[in-house]
Amino acid sequence: MKKVLLAIGFIALTGPAAFAQDKKAELATKPAAATTLTVDNLSFKTDSHNFGNVDEGSPAVHVFEFKNTGKEPIVIQRVQPSCGCTTPDWTKEPIAPGKTGMIKASYGTQGRPGAFDKTLTVFSNAGTKVLTIKGNVDKAPESSVPQNSSMMRTN
Repeated sequence: MKKVLLAIGFIALTGPAAFAQDKKAELATKPAAATTLTVDNLSFKTDSHNFGNVDEGSPAVHVFEFKNTGKEPIVIQRVQPSCGCTTPDWTKEPIAPGKTGMIKASYGTQGRPGAFDKTLTVFSNAGTKVLTIKGNVDKAPESSVPQNSSMMRTN
C-alpha cells in the first residue's frame, strides 16, 4: 500500500512539470509571428543633426521625427547612446501605421569643450537604426565658470 501511495504522490508531483516541459517544447517549435516591418519603415526626416557651435553649459537638444510607413505598429524598445554624455528619450507607445514618433537626443555640454560626434542606436520591432549628432562646444569664458576651490589639484 505504501508503494502505491508513494507512486501516486510521485506522479502528482512530477506530472505538472512534465506537462510544462511539453508545453515549452511545443512553443519552441512554433514559428515566430511574421512581420512585414523593416528598418526602412522608420522613415526619419533626417538621421543626423549638426548643432554647429554651441556654448558650454547651453543645452544641445534635437528631436528626430519619423513616420511609420509600414502596415503594422512600430514599437521602440530602447535607444542606446554611444556614451553617458547623451541622454535619449523616445515615443514609448506603439506608433500606428501612418503616424509619427520621435527620438530626442540631449547632449550635455558642461565641461565638454571641443568637437563631438555621438550616435544613438534605436532598437525597434522594425530593426535597428543609428542616428548621429555632432557639433562643437565653445569653451565658456573663465569668469563664467565657477572656480575649483578644493585643495585637490585637477589636470
